Amino acid sequence: MRASRVRRRVQQAIFIMAIAVGTASQAGAQISPSPQPSGRVSIEQVQMAFIGSAAVGGGKLYFRGRSYPFTINGLGVGGIGASRLEASGQVYQLARARDLEGVYGQVRVGWALANQGDGRLWLQNDKGVVLRLNAKRQGLMLALGADAVRIQLMR
Repeated sequence: MRASRVRRRVQQAIFIMAIAVGTASQAGAQISPSPQPSGRVSIEQVQMAFIGSAAVGGGKLYFRGRSYPFTINGLGVGGIGASRLEASGQVYQLARARDLEGVYGQVRVGWALANQGDGRLWLQNDKGVVLRLNAKRQGLMLALGADAVRIQLMR
């Protein structure tokens, strides 16, 4: 991947992280009913990091009684180590299965030491689809930073 493309993805991730922090501070001031999930996902991914990070893997979307396999790849900033990530959670604001596709910004806080890691991930793409994930990591990794990940349905 060219340096300009990597730089652009890192800038997108930092921008999305700034929006997430601003949105979180505004959300505390508002009281509204919890949105209903439109589906759920499960993800398996291998991550490696040393200042920058890379991840490859796949998963399944469960939506309207069907399952849709997908690939997930990403680049990021922050962290050190290597780990295997298993995540599952709810999908919000999904109208059609293909709306899952796209580049997601991720704000992450998590850790892994042998098989004792956990974390929470919130991802959002440009179509407004939100993934709320609970993650378990195995390996040796400290992850602090922002990532941009790309999800693509398998055809």
